[in-house]
Formats: sequence, structure tokens, C-alpha cells
Amino acid sequence: MSIKPPFTDLEIKKQEAGFYKDNSLPIALISKLLMIALVLWALVWPANANATLGNWNWSLLEKFNGFYIVITGFFAFFLLVIALLPRTGKRIMGTAGETPEFSNFSWFSMMFGAGLGVGLMVFATAEPIGLWGSNPVILSGAVEASSVEAIQSGYRYTFLHYGFHAWSIYVVTGLSLAYYAYTRDMPLTIRSALTPLFGARINSSFGHIVDVLGVVATVLGVSVTIGFGVSQFIDGMYAITGMSWMMDMTGEVPAPNKVGLIAGLVMIMGLSILSAVSGVGRGVKYLSNLNLVLSIILLLVFVIFGSFMFALSTFGSAFVDYILHFAQLSFGAYGPQSAADFAAALPEAAKPLAADLSAAQGAWGSFEGFVAGLTGAAAELDEDTLKAVYAAGEGGRQFGWQAGWTTFYWAWWIAFSPFVGLFLARISKGRSVREFIVGCVLAPSLVCFAWMTILGGTAIDLELTGGADGAIIGASNTAKLFVTLGQMLDGGLLTAVSIMCVVLIMTFLVTSADSGILVMNTIMSGGEQETGVKHRIVWGLILTAVIGTLLAAAGENNPMDALRNAMIIGALPFTVVMGLMCVALAKALYRDGLREKAAKQPAE
Repeated sequence: MSIKPPFTDLEIKKQEAGFYKDNSLPIALISKLLMIALVLWALVWPANANATLGNWNWSLLEKFNGFYIVITGFFAFFLLVIALLPRTGKRIMGTAGETPEFSNFSWFSMMFGAGLGVGLMVFATAEPIGLWGSNPVILSGAVEASSVEAIQSGYRYTFLHYGFHAWSIYVVTGLSLAYYAYTRDMPLTIRSALTPLFGARINSSFGHIVDVLGVVATVLGVSVTIGFGVSQFIDGMYAITGMSWMMDMTGEVPAPNKVGLIAGLVMIMGLSILSAVSGVGRGVKYLSNLNLVLSIILLLVFVIFGSFMFALSTFGSAFVDYILHFAQLSFGAYGPQSAADFAAALPEAAKPLAADLSAAQGAWGSFEGFVAGLTGAAAELDEDTLKAVYAAGEGGRQFGWQAGWTTFYWAWWIAFSPFVGLFLARISKGRSVREFIVGCVLAPSLVCFAWMTILGGTAIDLELTGGADGAIIGASNTAKLFVTLGQMLDGGLLTAVSIMCVVLIMTFLVTSADSGILVMNTIMSGGEQETGVKHRIVWGLILTAVIGTLLAAAGENNPMDALRNAMIIGALPFTVVMGLMCVALAKALYRDGLREKAAKQPAE
């Protein structure tokens, strides 16, 4: 049986001379114009940009929250099947006998630093502490917030947000790109992953759109990561030096102000551009190795001085709980609860007061907080009625929580996936499909679990035993790590470890930013591994402008609000592209299997 050969004749027209030599002019210009338009909007009309992005974001979440949840669950199960099938799992991404370019240590270091480095620093303590105080099990009323009983469900969702699902998002993109690049000698660019579905049509303007969506998602995903990281970098500098000019001291707890954030951003991005100019073989590789070494040292500090036995027992029980609830976590999506639905679910005595009782739908409110906030006739309802009211609002609470927490993470990882996926593909030539999936999903997930339980478990234990006395819970998310260190250590050791953390945050940020710049230029150049220095500098400056203007556009709100909203909006189109990538990859693997089988049959 004759099997038609795969389409590999990808044509991406590039400029032969001038500033855009060796770049695709449509991809470069459209991507830059979109980002410049966003920068000008946020710069000239910051209040309008912030409000509009917020409204668009919430409207999108009301309609597509379930889509984000279900397709992310699908990604995880899709990769599991691909890895387990013998024929697909053993396929080498390269020529016969080809060996990997990087050692396992460097390979893991680079994937770890690019994939979740800054996130693990920012949320190592903030995520477990936050989910210990609010998660779907707590919202249902089954357990009390910040109690011993809430630890298990808190870590269930911590593992969800930083485990197999998160890394599956990266690997869907990375595996698709690597497979076509190294088995079919196609350009390492986003449109290559859709050739089994669209064939020659991918050479049209449709292919340009696909690549532009990848660039836009990358810019916004990296922007959110750097925004969080710079905020923690300033928190760390304040913890070490006490320089208050970088901080807003008017709130309940100190938080980085706009001046500090912009100053930190300029410093980090300057270093990132310098590193990006040096290329992946030098700058990124050496920084990634340094990141991993410093991360191990920080982990050992928590093992020795933190609550290691508490973390050890938590890790085991939390991992089992996570696996038992894996399917429900993958596909359990909530929809918005309308005011009419909420009113209809209320007990008769409360229905006339439906408008005054709408706080029962609030995603972050406990029953006690809901009751404490009532006034007038609503406050006079008896306890049983109020419990029934709170139960009636559970659908709204669960949707609001999921949209504001889990779906934010999925959109973040999806927006990050063109960058991380393409970067993983660049460093994974010569590895098998199964090795790629196991190495890039299972291994880093287990490290994330250990990291979150050792660092986050120490923070929870300090609060449970009363040693922290609410100091960690009360700190801002980006300051929680330094507050936890302050509860564990003192004197010169505290100063030394805090300085090391600031250096680690800085190197993680530089690694993420320079890798992102390299990836953007790879897409722009039609998949070329080596790109022009001037274009790396230009995209570094554009990335700096996007982050800086969106941080400023938030006004008196949380500086990250505008960045988060823009990222969730920008991630949705690329989510559709990723779904198509899965279909295309399944078709490619199946058809390649048929071709191999046909090739082995003797000629008649």
C-alpha cells in the first residue's frame, strides 16, 4: 500500500536585504504594530486601557472558562497516550543514531529555568499559603480556611497549578515543533505544527496569522512572568537594603511602587538583552546552570532550617490525593451563576433580599466573612437561613474562584507555551518522543511538588504553630518568601540567603527574558536558529515597553492587573492553535507509522 509522503514544502518568504534581511516582513511588521499599538494605548489612555482590558477579560472568562479547563485536561491525557504507545513513544526526534546536543543536567537546567523559574520563586510560599486559605473545598464549606484540614485540598490545587497540566501545555507545543523540525527537516516555527492539517495552505496569509499569534502570546506571557519577578526582586532588595524609595508604604504592608518596578524592569531587561545577544549556547546555558545550583542551595536551606518532616509527610499525602482527583481536576469546569439563578436558589425568607445577599457568590469570601458584611434586614436573618443563602451562592463562588485562579494559570502557561515550547524544541534534538514527554512533564513536575511542599510547607507550619503570627499570610505575594526566611533565620545567615535569593530571582528573570527574545526572533526569521543581533535588541526594547506601560496603566490598582488581563485575552486564540496542534500531531504520528509499515513490506 502506497502512502502519500507528508507535506514539507514550507515556504516563508524572507527579505533579501535591508533591516529585515532574513526575516519574514509580514510577521515582523504585524507583530510589532500590534505591540506598539498596545504600548501607545496604555501610555496615552492608561485608565481606558486598564478598564477596557478588565471588561474584555471578564466577558471572555464568562464564555470560555470551561473551554480553558477542558482543553488543558485534554492536553495532559493526549500526551499520556502518546508516551505510552510503543510505536509513538520510541520515535527519535532526529536522524537515526543521533545523540542529544546537551547533557541531561544542562537540558534539565534550561527547561527548568525557562519553564517555571520565576514562578517558583514568586509563588513557592504564596501559592500554598493562598490555597490553604481559599480553594474549592473551602468554598463548599467542607473544611475551614487555614486549618489543618485545609492543607490537603490546598496542596491538591497547588499541585494542579504547578504539575502535570502546566508542563503538558508546554510540551504540546514543544513536541509538535520538535517532531516536524527534526524528523521532517521543517523550520522551527509555529506554522510547521499545523502542516498535516492544512498542507500548502499554511504558506498563505493564514500561516502568517498563526505565527503572529505565537509572537503575541509569547510577548504577553513573558511580560506577566517578568512583572511578577521584578516585583519580587524589588521586595528582596527592600528586605536587604531597607531602601524605602522603591516601596509604597501607605498600605497595610509595604509593596513595590511604580518607580521601583520600572527601575527594576530597566535593569533586568538590560541584562536580558545582553544575554540574548550572546545566544542560547552561552548566555542561557550558563545562567540556567547557575539557576539550578542556587535553587538547590535554597532548597537545602529550607530542608535544614525549615519544617522538612512536615513537608515530607505533606508531599506523600498530597501527591496521592492529587492523583486520585486527577480526572476531576482535569475536566471539572464551572459556569457563571446569574443573579436570577442565585435568587431562585434562595430560601423563601431570603428571596426578597437577593440583591443584598449577593456577596454569597463572592469567590474569596468565607461564610463568616459573608455574615460579617451583611447590613440591614439581611443581617437579621437567622443562622440556618444564612447558611442556606451561602450554599445557594456556591456555584457563583466556584466559578469566580476557578476563573480567577486556575483559568488564570492555564492562560498564563498557554501564553508562555510558544516561548517555552519552542525553546524546549531547540534544546531537545536527538531525544525520543517518550523521553521528551517524561523529561519535560514528569521530572519537572515532581521537582515543583517538592519545591512547593518544602518551601510552602515551612510557611504553613510556621503559621499553624503560631510562630509567624499571621506575618506570612499578611505579606504581599511577592514578599512572602522573604518574610518566611525572616521567620526561619536571623543575623548574617538571613542576609546571605536573602542576597542569594535576589541573585536567583535576577538570573531566573534574565533567563526567561532572553530566552523569550530568542524565541520571538526565531519565529520572525522563519525558524532560523541564529538570528540578527539588532532584532534581539529591538524585541528586548519592545518587551520592556509593553511591561512598563501596562504596569503604569494599572493606576491605583494592583500593578499586575492590566498585564494579567491582556495576557488572558491574548492566550485564547493560541489555545485554539494548540488544540489543532494535537490533532495534527496525532495524524502525523499515525501516518508516519503507516509509512514505516509500508516501507518494511517486500515489493511485489
